[in-house]
Amino acid sequence: PKNRTFYISTIVSISLVLLMVGLLGLIVVHAKNLSNYVKENIVLSIIVAENSNEAEVIQLQKTLQTYPYVKSSEYVSKEMAAKNLERDMGEDFVKFLGYNPLLSSIDVYLKAEYANNETITRIKTELQQNPLVKEVYYQESLVDLINQNLSTISFIILVFAGTLLLIAIALINNTIRLSMHSQRFIIRSMQLVGATKSFIRWPFVLTGILNGFLGALVSIILLIIALFFAQREVPELVILQNYYEFALVFLTVVLTGIIISWISTHLAVNKYLNSKTSDIY
Repeated sequence: PKNRTFYISTIVSISLVLLMVGLLGLIVVHAKNLSNYVKENIVLSIIVAENSNEAEVIQLQKTLQTYPYVKSSEYVSKEMAAKNLERDMGEDFVKFLGYNPLLSSIDVYLKAEYANNETITRIKTELQQNPLVKEVYYQESLVDLINQNLSTISFIILVFAGTLLLIAIALINNTIRLSMHSQRFIIRSMQLVGATKSFIRWPFVLTGILNGFLGALVSIILLIIALFFAQREVPELVILQNYYEFALVFLTVVLTGIIISWISTHLAVNKYLNSKTSDIY
């Protein structure tokens, strides 16, 4: 019963530490996906030349869709542009002017890795060489602001993740060392009856690995519950969720639990295997 209590307390301690690691992993995944979502909603407006007909513009849009940096695009006719502006202004400016001064355009949404000013400037120069294109417009200051803020946030999360990982390693290591301390007399007794070091070590190491695995499973169950409640409270999170990345986070939690438990148990057992009898009291 006493040993069972130690095993249960070890598993609980490991699962709580791994829960923190898993939560941080999910935060990192959501932050990365939010970053991509924001970048991929930056609009690159291609204003087409006044004498272009609709068929040419639609063909241009189809061509743009084949470019590696384009995630999606939307054709905005003169009439649609007028309706959008009328909705934003709250008055019928076409009726007031007597004509529609707006031009057709193609709104291009770039893939996240291309959404920076240096790349967009190069894309803009390339597009403006097309005779159908009159102007390419995007909010340069907004792109700069988004990338600066996202870089700062990413750095903070990275530092926090590294710190938490070190804390997790230290906590799991201390938990296992305490567990091994309670069994030091068993280790010494096995040595006295002639058992080899490897014979003594492996049962403890295998138990440590099992504890790490079970602790990881418990933490994963808690993480899934946390994800469920988070999505129920904030339904918009669904656009940031990627189940493949969640699976990688869960796998990382399992491997972290197993590897840290394995190494910590191995070191803790070796400490008592190499200790003098007087040192274990």
